[in-house]
Amino acid sequence: MIKILVDCFGGDHSPQAPVEGALAALRTFPDLHVMLTGDKLLLQKELEGKSFDKNRLEIVHAPEVIGCEEKPTDVVRLKRDSSMMKAIILLRDRDDIAGMVSTGSTGALVTGALVRLGRIPGVIRPAFCPLLPTMDGGLVGVCDSGANVEVTPAHLRQFAIMASLYLENVYGVQHPRVALLNVGKEAEKGDELRQETYKLLQETPSVHFVGNMESRDLLSGSYDVVVADGFSGNVLVKTTEGTALELLKKLKKDIYSRTLYKLGALLMRRMFQEEKAFMNYQNYGGSVLLGTSKVVVKGHGSSKAVAVEKCIEQAYRMEKSRLSAQIEQEIAKYEHYED
Repeated sequence: MIKILVDCFGGDHSPQAPVEGALAALRTFPDLHVMLTGDKLLLQKELEGKSFDKNRLEIVHAPEVIGCEEKPTDVVRLKRDSSMMKAIILLRDRDDIAGMVSTGSTGALVTGALVRLGRIPGVIRPAFCPLLPTMDGGLVGVCDSGANVEVTPAHLRQFAIMASLYLENVYGVQHPRVALLNVGKEAEKGDELRQETYKLLQETPSVHFVGNMESRDLLSGSYDVVVADGFSGNVLVKTTEGTALELLKKLKKDIYSRTLYKLGALLMRRMFQEEKAFMNYQNYGGSVLLGTSKVVVKGHGSSKAVAVEKCIEQAYRMEKSRLSAQIEQEIAKYEHYED
């Protein structure tokens, strides 16, 4: 049985979305056990009238709430009975728990994971790796996307190794094509960091490095993993997601502007529904934190039930594939770098 903790009081749609997402995941995976952390009375109320296997779901009482303005370090030190910190501490202390999912504060989650859980041996810094859909029906991971603003070539090489293993073992992508986010495709492009990283990735046999990538090509389907510092990667992901959402809004507005367009849209209704689903980030789960000693998945704060379900599925599949052990084994093949 694979046990996954779900922080039920961090997102915009809590606790409804985490609870419904957890119940959906339980229906999908018969060997999944879910532990919901949060206010017990509120969670019990949310579960009333719902059908689920009571032997595979339990509630961990965590009454404290994390405020939007609270500093991550204060949360880690002072909010041990919050739904997020209770989950992190349980994940650290119990060998039978595989991972956790949270839609709460990113800063608190990263700080808590680093301080309480620690890293996989050999990993310098854990990194976020969200997934986006590509135009050919595949997926592309961006690593890092917010955990590390300042990085070195050694960090970026480890990001490439960890993300490659993630795409290969969890999503079945054979020999993931890895690109380095840069201002141009030529090898000499970019600053000293990017140029040194380019050379280092060329010297890494376990990474199928295909060169630099310009941001406009992210969804082209030509790449499976894009390596970046946390600042650039975060801007890239959020810009891409925001552009997709705004295009959907404009398309809807234009359709309703003329009767002829409405008639045409009616005939193309199925196609529009498919495109909407394709561009909806809720359908692709969350951003996994690669490199921590236990599985951690961070969902969008605005995650609804389907997104939480996908996050739980990510955590489940990461544990099922023994990804952490594979990362440790692969990282050990290369020289250890100081932070």
